[in-house]
Amino acid sequence: MLKIDCRDLSWKALNASVRDAVNNGETEFELFNVNGHRYIGDGIDKSIHIDIRGIPGNDLGAFMNGPYIKVFNNAQDGVGNTMNGGKVVINGDAGDVIGYGMRGGKVFIKGNVGYRTGIHMKAYKDKIPAIVIGGTAGDFLGEYMAGGIIVLLRLTNDWLGDYIGTGMHGGVMYIRGEISEKLLGKEVGIAGLDENDKKLLDNLLKEFISEFSIEIPDTPFVKLYPKSSRPYGKIYAP
Repeated sequence: MLKIDCRDLSWKALNASVRDAVNNGETEFELFNVNGHRYIGDGIDKSIHIDIRGIPGNDLGAFMNGPYIKVFNNAQDGVGNTMNGGKVVINGDAGDVIGYGMRGGKVFIKGNVGYRTGIHMKAYKDKIPAIVIGGTAGDFLGEYMAGGIIVLLRLTNDWLGDYIGTGMHGGVMYIRGEISEKLLGKEVGIAGLDENDKKLLDNLLKEFISEFSIEIPDTPFVKLYPKSSRPYGKIYAP
């Protein structure tokens, strides 16, 4: 394992060191004294493991396609931006726009997230991205969602942001506990879970529990789905 002290490194120097080591065959990294360093793991297309001790900066794991990144603290905005594959695990809270345009891989967050998590999430062929949030989420969760899966466990409290699923036209969200329709975008429907939903959700929850060693209360989930694949079609075409 390559250990890198990030205390006196710029984000550019840190990422250059990681990339050089990956190109030389290194597969395991421990980054410590991380403090706002941006773009860690971005664009890497290999199955490597990165442990981060500290708080990484924006766009952690953006465009990546294979790495497993584990953060032992909080993370800032843009985790998994346009991510194509791999996995990011956050042992704390994360900021805004988590999984922006995400088209593959998984992001697991033990705590809460900010605004616009899952905005423009996509799915491509057999790639179905997933975001699982242990806590709660701010406004516009799943905004303009076009594919993928969002799971919200609400283990920290029952509060939810407004405008959930505004513009949603693909994908699915599973939210633990009751939810008021007043919080939803007009494009979103509510339903119970069928057997396929239960199987999919159960697999994600088992993986989440394995990562964080926590218990999830046996509270029913609701399914949020898009009522239309073209909610704004009439605005742009007759």
